[in-house]
Order: sequence, then structure tokens, then C-alpha cells
Amino acid sequence: MQTHFGSKVDNDTKKLFQRLRDSGLSDAAIKAAWPAWWTDEAKDDRSAQADLRFTLSRRLGVAPEPLLGDRVEFVWHDEARFKSLGHDGDIERSILTSFGISIGRLLIRATPSNPDFRAFAASEVRLAILSSQPFVDLPSLLSFCWGLGIPVVHLRVFPLAAKYMHAMVVQDGDRFAVLLGKDAKFPSPVAFTLAHELGHIALGHFADAPAIVDMDDHGQAVDDPDELEADAYALELLTGSSELSVTTNIDNFSARSLAAAVLEAGPPRGIEPGTLALCLAHRTGKWPVAMAALNHIYNKQRDVWSFVNGLALKQIQEERISSDSWSYLMNVLHDE
Repeated sequence: MQTHFGSKVDNDTKKLFQRLRDSGLSDAAIKAAWPAWWTDEAKDDRSAQADLRFTLSRRLGVAPEPLLGDRVEFVWHDEARFKSLGHDGDIERSILTSFGISIGRLLIRATPSNPDFRAFAASEVRLAILSSQPFVDLPSLLSFCWGLGIPVVHLRVFPLAAKYMHAMVVQDGDRFAVLLGKDAKFPSPVAFTLAHELGHIALGHFADAPAIVDMDDHGQAVDDPDELEADAYALELLTGSSELSVTTNIDNFSARSLAAAVLEAGPPRGIEPGTLALCLAHRTGKWPVAMAALNHIYNKQRDVWSFVNGLALKQIQEERISSDSWSYLMNVLHDE
């Protein structure tokens, strides 16, 4: 995506870009939000200058009035519920919240709703998927979400220079969107993340907040009751039990032997083999062996984001949003 700043020095545009950068937004996010219609000629048109600022405000979740002046104010500040934010403070919260809510609501507008949508128990989702699949995996979870009118995408543009948001769920009325942030080479870790986010939706964890932002890996030891409940929901959805106990008959197993064991034991129990390997790693702490086993479980490594967004592009309806908004979505769903 090319951002047009004019062949001559355009001080106003440069100052606007720098002002957004100084607010904490990443260059990638600003460039993705910059409208494709901006040209050399537009910089001399007051109406176009105003439209530029209003467009950026919608896309980045910043207030338009201050952007017309000399400062940047984010629309959403501490409304979102953050999980394990760590050392980061108010600015990071505002940036992540505002950017994510703007993207999430745009996705919701571009996706038809399902009038049958309701809160759903993990056991219900699992039974529905197992009626046509041997186990619950990432493709079946994605299909379930899109069927319910819940768009799921993987962000390829991040609002902060440090790409550390794990996932985010955006709520807009009775609609939801899931934004994945952490990529993987294999589908099972992403499947658990998505199942965890579905848990937040199904269990009503929002408490009127417009979004929930998960910063860290799921399945790790935390004291947050919502996170523990969402983990239990994900585990039940993926395995049939919220307290799955995985045992082995040997203590020192190799990646290859672990892969062979879960490939044999998983499907008859309705558990995707990669998920079963991760469950064992969670119990034993042998994450390197389990992650190496994924190389033998799956045919090849692939960037999971490309599969997630490939499906999204088949589901999002371009005609439901403006061409300019569609262009913006393409910017955040593709690598530069």
C-alpha cells in the first residue's frame, strides 16, 4: 500500500503523520489506514484534508476534532477489559482498544448476522461439529464462527510497534468479532486461542465492555477467574472435558513417538492429534518435545494466518461496506 505525501514537501501531511506516530501508533497501522484516494492534488484541497482526517479517525479509533487541530485523542480509553497487560499503561490500552474496536466493527458490518445466534455451551458446539467431523479443529471452529455471524481474522498490521497482542474479541450490540494477533506454523495452538475467545463470548465475560484483549498465551497459570473459565471452556470444546487428564506409559518420549501416539489415540476420542499433544505438554511441561511433535503430526508447516484470512476473504461481503473501507480491510489482512 502506497501512502501519498506529494512530490513536493507537504508539511501539513507530514505533521499529521508524525502526530499520529508520536501518539504511539505504529507506522504500519498509520500507512494501512491512510486512504488510497489521497493524491498530490488532494493536499491543496481543504475538503480533502478534512476528509483525510475523518477517514483516519474512523479507521484508527481517534477523535476527529482534535485530529483537525494539533493533538491526537483515542475514542476508547479504558473501556476494554485487558487480560495480563503487564507493564504497559494507558497509552497502550487506548491504542489497542481503539484500533481493534474500529477493525472489529468494520468486520461486523461486512458480515451478515445470524438471527439464530445465542449463547452456546462448549458441549453444544462440540456435538454440532462432531456430527460432521471426526474432531474439533481450527477449520471446523472457523466455519462454526462464520456460520454464527462471528467474523474471525488474523491482523497483519498491528497498532503498536511491539506485536504482542494475543487475541481480541470486539462486541458491537449483540454481534462479535475475533481478531487474532499471534501467528503459528501449526493450527492446534490457534485453535485453542479461538476456542478460548469463544469462551469469553459464550460465558458473558464482557460486562458491558466493548472488547476483551488477551495479551498472553492462554493455558498459562493465571489468577483471573474469567481466563480460567475461558480456558476450561476451550478445553471442553476441543477435547470433551474441561479437566482432561493425559497420561503416558513412558516418561522420556521423543517428538516422533509422541506424534505417533496422539495420531493413534486422538481421533477415536474425537480429539485433534495436535491438540492432544499440547494437552500433554501442559501437564508435563515438555513443550519443546510437543512442539517438535507437531512437525510429524502435520504434513508441513504453514503460516496459519494465511488460512484464517483466506477463509475470511471468502466470507466478508464487499458490497456491505464502502470501497474505501474494503481497501482498508485488505491492508490489515495482508502483509505489506
